[in-house]
Amino acid sequence: MMGIEPVSFGDGAAVLSMQVRPDMLNGDGWLQGGVYTALVDEAMALALITVLGDGERIATISEATSFLSGVQNGTICASGRVIRKGRSVAFAEGEVTRDDGRVLARTTASFAVLQPGR
Repeated sequence: MMGIEPVSFGDGAAVLSMQVRPDMLNGDGWLQGGVYTALVDEAMALALITVLGDGERIATISEATSFLSGVQNGTICASGRVIRKGRSVAFAEGEVTRDDGRVLARTTASFAVLQPGR
């Protein structure tokens, strides 16, 4: 529904992109913050998936996003990378950037690592 496209992923990192559409803007004409959060969450999760063991799954435990700048149109990208993956918890960070490289938001998150059969 958001038109997210994978750019690259592997070795604990991922990059996704999407076009900002008018229906994603808030009442003041800026991209709604939840869109930033959803995009970067997907990038971090995809980065994590590249380092999971057989049968392991993940679920977001917590996530904190700092919104640094707004955007009204164009293409945005989210990058995610794994900071540490333990047996039961993993940590990742990500950022959303505009196509000119300007950082729009930064996020840190923790994920539960669910073992097979659990």
